[in-house]
Amino acid sequence: MITISLAMSQDKAIALLEAYTGGDFTFKYVDKTGIKLKFEVTGDAEGAVKKAKELIKAESWGANLYFSASVG
Repeated sequence: MITISLAMSQDKAIALLEAYTGGDFTFKYVDKTGIKLKFEVTGDAEGAVKKAKELIKAESWGANLYFSASVG
């Protein structure tokens, strides 16, 4: 399980991660508590955190967002 703390563009981040099919990870949105989005992941959780950050930062709407991602 990974957690992404993101105040803006939450719907876009959820859609982006759930649509990702390009590698060793899959992301499934589970729950939201405040600004924390929780995802179940397949594969290495640390690697999934890095990939989630990379994917969000690569988007035009995500390049300037302040967010964090962590295991747990």
